[in-house]
Amino acid sequence: MISFDTAANIVATGIGATLIMDVFAFAQKRLLGIPSLDYRLVGRWLICTMNGQFRHDTILQTPPRPFERSVGWVVHYAIGVIFLIALLAVVGLAWLDEPRLWPALAAGLVSVLAPFAIMQPALGFGFAASKTPSPLLARMKSVVTHLSYGLGLYLTASLLVAL
Repeated sequence: MISFDTAANIVATGIGATLIMDVFAFAQKRLLGIPSLDYRLVGRWLICTMNGQFRHDTILQTPPRPFERSVGWVVHYAIGVIFLIALLAVVGLAWLDEPRLWPALAAGLVSVLAPFAIMQPALGFGFAASKTPSPLLARMKSVVTHLSYGLGLYLTASLLVAL
């Protein structure tokens, strides 16, 4: 059983890393014109799964659902915490007290398998964005975005240790 302080540290680190990833995505959009995933589409997909629809030809053609934006953003941050828990299952809770960069970056890189194998196909974009207009570009954006999440894990955990 983990302590309340450890659980709070896990949640804060996962949220902080996801926030850093989002700041990075926002900067890419503002500075380079590179758009990121609209998390309302994730919310739309999740809401549709409650009605038994798990796959879409393209989620863009599926009518909007109430609260999809809120659902998408909440789930996005929850997934950030879940990916941290997966990292801690591999490297141990001691990583929170002595964060190391390479395991965090590796977790970010491995986490890109979720959008490649689950979300992109479910949203109708194909495995690893194979049905998008520029699959290679979409894949590179996903990898860079998830590496920024890994960097966020390291930076957030390091900041919490320093506090």
